[in-house]
Amino acid sequence: MVMGNAAPQDPIKADMTPMIDVVFLLLIFFMLTIKFKTLEGKLTAYLPKDVGVNPTPTDAKLEKVDIVIKVLKEGTRLMPLRDDPFPPDGTGPFRHGPDRVLQYQVGSMPTNSIVELSNRLKQLNQAQPDRAATIDPKTKTTYADLVLVLNTAVLAGFTDITFKGSFED
Repeated sequence: MVMGNAAPQDPIKADMTPMIDVVFLLLIFFMLTIKFKTLEGKLTAYLPKDVGVNPTPTDAKLEKVDIVIKVLKEGTRLMPLRDDPFPPDGTGPFRHGPDRVLQYQVGSMPTNSIVELSNRLKQLNQAQPDRAATIDPKTKTTYADLVLVLNTAVLAGFTDITFKGSFED
């Protein structure tokens, strides 16, 4: 039995072989599972478009699509959450009944149907996808009318939509 100084111990060396094996296995795994993008035929080039065999005018402005909303018949006023008639002397929120008649006009084509408006807007957007649209509400239109036309224009594919407003004293 040795007292005092302990018997000299050999330093412990870490075996690097298993760690190197795991690193190579991970390297092979990632090399086999990676997906490369093919760039064939997809090289983007920013070439001038105003010179060459078929020059295209770059300053050609597309005409905006004007959507006009008119109220032809105001309709009955109903309570917001029930189908009870709104009191004539009442104040506060109300909603319009189903007898309210709106007219939508795109260019020279007026229609009372939101489906016809949607079809017309889809045709115009397919013909020129970069076109902008302007929604022009006339007097007595509500936010619900605007949102309905806005949703129709967005679903037709328009991305640049502006609103016209009128100044009333």
